[in-house]
Amino acid sequence: MSDVDQLKALRVRIDSLDEKILELISERARCAQDVARVKTQALKEGEKPVFYRPEREAWVLKHIMELNKGPLDNEEMARLFREIMSSCLALEQPLKIAYLGPEGTFSQAAALKHFGHAVVSQPMAAIDEVFREVAAGAVNFGVVPVENSTEGAINHTLDSFLEHDLVICGEVELRIHHHLLVGDTTKTDKITRIYSHAQSLAQCRKWLDAHYPNVERVAVASNADAAKRVKSEWNSAAIAGDMAAELYGLSKLQEKIEDRPDNSTRFLIIGNQEVPPTGDDKTSIIVSMSNKPGALHELLVPFHNNGIDLTRIETRPSRSGKWTYVFFIDFVGHHRDPLIRDVLEKIGEEAVALKVLGSYPKAVL
Repeated sequence: MSDVDQLKALRVRIDSLDEKILELISERARCAQDVARVKTQALKEGEKPVFYRPEREAWVLKHIMELNKGPLDNEEMARLFREIMSSCLALEQPLKIAYLGPEGTFSQAAALKHFGHAVVSQPMAAIDEVFREVAAGAVNFGVVPVENSTEGAINHTLDSFLEHDLVICGEVELRIHHHLLVGDTTKTDKITRIYSHAQSLAQCRKWLDAHYPNVERVAVASNADAAKRVKSEWNSAAIAGDMAAELYGLSKLQEKIEDRPDNSTRFLIIGNQEVPPTGDDKTSIIVSMSNKPGALHELLVPFHNNGIDLTRIETRPSRSGKWTYVFFIDFVGHHRDPLIRDVLEKIGEEAVALKVLGSYPKAVL
């Protein structure tokens, strides 16, 4: 068979497979509509249906990755299924997701990575506004940054958990690549100012010291805000990501200027619904201890005795008094697990205050 005939035969086969894929996706979408109908019929008077189930979504993606045999890698396959589920869920009820705006931020990229592109994403001017929108029920979920692998904790997010009673429903990790962006009118040899979020400026500190040591660094509310400012200035540049570059029509003067190539940010999904165990979960808590010698040791002993893996511990000033502190702790397991319940009971006996922020599936994507 000639090369031309082989290509023709392969294209016919691809067309046939595409038709089957289309049929199966449509069948899945109809099944999702049936799920919505059954859920709605089972509601008691005054109840609202819960269409999005974080534990179910996490299980499906992990199951797909376990079944995947290539040639597409696991993350790419999961991303495709993520979008299929997002579109099917939108048939039941389009989710409203608040994130730290404006459009083009890494927070928006994290929201779309976690929920897919079929959601309605709504930008907020500040992290605390994301919390308020979720608490008020104006949106279904919020996406907020909590820590960066280079610069550590995002304190605004930690402090917002002290002020709001919301539940952590999930997490998503995003590789952060920063680019030096310029506009059509930028005179690249006369740049005197570089805009970016304070965290991004810190994540690119060494690169900036080496390449633009005498240029003013201006911290703004977000990377997207930095990109917007550059559009109207001939002597400035911005540090931001791919989404901001595309959205605001900027070009990359330099790519991937972050100091650490593994630079990543972890985002939390906040909502109002508790998430059942999946078998591969994390829990976040806030603990306030008496200000006395050995307080931190007393806090950590129950975790050690029960063999619980701590993944993060942060300290923040308490709102209850001067020189008093609270501990933010993440650990492996679900608060319904017997060992975890035992740890929380023992901590509760010694702590001034204990608040479980939520148990949620570990990041899949």
